[in-house]
Amino acid sequence: MKQLFRLAAAAGLMLASAAAFAADDTPVGTWKTIDDTTGKPKSIVQITEQNGELQGKVLQVLQSDEGPHPLCRKCEGERKDQPVEGMVIMWGVHRDGDVWDGGRILDPHNGKTYKVKLSMLDNGNKLDVHGYIGFALLGRSQVWERQE
Repeated sequence: MKQLFRLAAAAGLMLASAAAFAADDTPVGTWKTIDDTTGKPKSIVQITEQNGELQGKVLQVLQSDEGPHPLCRKCEGERKDQPVEGMVIMWGVHRDGDVWDGGRILDPHNGKTYKVKLSMLDNGNKLDVHGYIGFALLGRSQVWERQE
């Protein structure tokens, strides 16, 4: 009976470890964005997954040239002059092996939309967010920090 209890406890520990690994193995969660030029925190973004597709929404702007609640003045279409907080800035991203790819990301500062590629770093505590036009070798990256 004791052996059965030890096996059940070990299995529970393995399941808990697998769940923790799975959480660190995906961009789903809350992230602090770090400006690639200044190194300062810019915003808090929540990445969610629905039907295998990731999207990112700005929960809070931490730093902006326009103050605490900026509008997306340079955006086009439905996002033009809308609050950045609450705005979906990343969409259409799907897993492709060890990276997430195929989607788009909006830079609310300049209103431009880029292709995006996401890669996990530092055991899932950091996220490399690479925005580019054309080829992935070109473009720029930010490293975001997990907040959960």
